[in-house]
Amino acid sequence: VARRLSLRKHPECHSMAGGKAIEHLAQTGDQELLTFRLPMRQYRNCDFSFSGLQNVINNAIVQKEKEEGIEEGEILSCVKDVAAAVQHAVAVHIIQRTYRAMLFCIKNSILPSKNATLVVSGGVASNQYIRKVLQNLADANDFALLCPPPRLCTDNGVMIAWNGIERLRAGLGVLHSTAGVRYEPR
Repeated sequence: VARRLSLRKHPECHSMAGGKAIEHLAQTGDQELLTFRLPMRQYRNCDFSFSGLQNVINNAIVQKEKEEGIEEGEILSCVKDVAAAVQHAVAVHIIQRTYRAMLFCIKNSILPSKNATLVVSGGVASNQYIRKVLQNLADANDFALLCPPPRLCTDNGVMIAWNGIERLRAGLGVLHSTAGVRYEPR
């Protein structure tokens, strides 16, 4: 979304990563000026879908560009409101799906009846708004919330790559020959 909104061109965000730029602009935006239909509402499971949400957001951005008479790549006058609405929609989607997962775990006795903990990490855990709503969810359900410090909440892909480097260095679980590996593309 940050790339689609061309936030690198925004004077307040030119040196920020996309998620950080959205969070920064959202602080002074009005999240109620835009409402996004959340994906997968008809499914009663714990799956997330951000591609569906991204499509809805992209269509709203296109509409706003038409209304303002600007080309793709120019900054919308309502960019802070779009950022706030996007951040809120992502947070609500995460909360709904996480709450279902919590209920599932409680119902099926997967978690202890006392001292249950919700752990959130990765890039999304660096967003203070999302942390706050997850804290509210955890508190309302007698869960503890654990999040690493924001400086350690980096992209999960980077964490997976780092784990691979450490495993390679240690010689753990490293495949030295691909001769016996079979795979089928999807």
